[in-house]
Amino acid sequence: MTSTRRSVLKAGVSAAALAGVAAPMVARAQQRPRQVRMVPHGDLNVLDPIWTTQNMAAYHGAMMYDTLFGIDANFNPQPQMVGKTDISADRKTYTFELRPGLKWHDGTPVTARDCVASIRRWQAKDGAGQHLFERVADTPVVDEKTFRIVLKEPYGLLIDALAKTSTPLCVMMKAEIAATDPNTQITRHIGSGPFKFVESEYRPGSRVVYERNPDYVPRSEPASGIAGGKRVMLDRVIWDIIPDAQTAASALMAGEVDFFELPPIDILPTLTATPGIKTEVFSKLGNVGQVRLNHLHPPFNNLAARKAAQLAISQEDIQRAAIGNPQYYQTCGSHFACGSAMGVEDGSEALMLKASMAERQAKARELLKQSGYDGKPIVLLHATNIHIMNQTMLVVAQNLRQVGFNVQLASTDWGAVVTRRSNQNPPEQGGWNVFYTYSGGNATSSPISLFAHAAIGRKAWFGWPENADIEKMRTEWAYAPNLDARKGVARRINKTMMDYVHDIKTGQWVQPAAYRADRIRGLLTVPEVIPWWNVERYA
Repeated sequence: MTSTRRSVLKAGVSAAALAGVAAPMVARAQQRPRQVRMVPHGDLNVLDPIWTTQNMAAYHGAMMYDTLFGIDANFNPQPQMVGKTDISADRKTYTFELRPGLKWHDGTPVTARDCVASIRRWQAKDGAGQHLFERVADTPVVDEKTFRIVLKEPYGLLIDALAKTSTPLCVMMKAEIAATDPNTQITRHIGSGPFKFVESEYRPGSRVVYERNPDYVPRSEPASGIAGGKRVMLDRVIWDIIPDAQTAASALMAGEVDFFELPPIDILPTLTATPGIKTEVFSKLGNVGQVRLNHLHPPFNNLAARKAAQLAISQEDIQRAAIGNPQYYQTCGSHFACGSAMGVEDGSEALMLKASMAERQAKARELLKQSGYDGKPIVLLHATNIHIMNQTMLVVAQNLRQVGFNVQLASTDWGAVVTRRSNQNPPEQGGWNVFYTYSGGNATSSPISLFAHAAIGRKAWFGWPENADIEKMRTEWAYAPNLDARKGVARRINKTMMDYVHDIKTGQWVQPAAYRADRIRGLLTVPEVIPWWNVERYA
């Protein structure tokens, strides 16, 4: 990838980079002046935003579905589909009335029954939802527009859970679609949100198309985050799936696309030097990388082997290879995002971040020997089509080899990793030992909202860590009376997660997007989602 990216600097603007594609792009743009084209970070190969925590599926979900509540730019939950909320005096019964004008894309009205079915499907796959529903007694439908969530005990994070932007978002679906087993992908795609998914033009690996929903009734408030009035001023939004950074950058510089989500850091100067292009960080807390170890099978069902991997994997090596410019990255000993209210680093001495690699490797070899590791190959799921993931996993593989692990890279695209990572079988039966992913800093900052923080064994997120103390402390955090009390609990959680190696953090970074500021304006700052409402094309 490095030579490919450097070739951008040498080649400059080259419309020929999209030979055979550029002319149709320009022609369509001329025919539809209110159309924008975006290059996302990966392919959309999963159309069910509940079935997976994949960010691309969340982007898709935010386009075509709507939510009951949404987080605004100040991270406060605001009503979205809900018009009126009533909370009983004992704070155990929440009554929600839908606002008028809500319709599915097939023209039928959104009902309370749809919403209850959607919430119940979502909670089965989401960490915050699961934590909430341990305390839910019932979800009765009152009438066509009204439903309730009845709690066994007061729970102050109920609306926060429904409003969050971290995957999976609590999107609303038609009841008959939401009836699909949450572990099975939906096959019908009917939303009620500001855009319609154009299924006839969907080309996995190439193209995704959305059109304005003319029947969508936005709220009256100004757009803020994923809350407020989702006013659509575009006719169409097209995602062009372009895995090669050179091709994507050249397309942006040539004016063939309008938005490039993840331009490699080392080509940002070239992009910003191009007239009309602006770079901007839309997620201020950035991203937190994590190496997930499979706790179910050897060698990482053994604590000493997990600690050996924890010492072997170098945040600095990874960030230097994947991001490159220290202006955009930092090493971090927090499971809850450095710079956030919960960004504590207690227990991070286990990472030996200040020790030399020679010291760390020596200790890792000692621990690996103690673990009884037999030299059997460990399978690393390696996504090659996303630069950060590709570079990170190459470094992880090398780090692990250097302390004595026998590494076998299973190299595929990210979509195949997403499918395989759910397999709980041993590696030789289609499972795995290690994979890498990252989460938005905003999502990571909450011990409850990010399902990856759960430690409930086979019911946990991929890697399936199990630790009863973590679960007790996560509940204690949810019920803590104030910010200081929550931070105190977060300190204990972070130390415990470091000590038993819940997963291995690989550092934190911010990622600027690049876009044609001479054509589009109104992009909203929303962590974990790229919204296209409120955006205007003016050239």
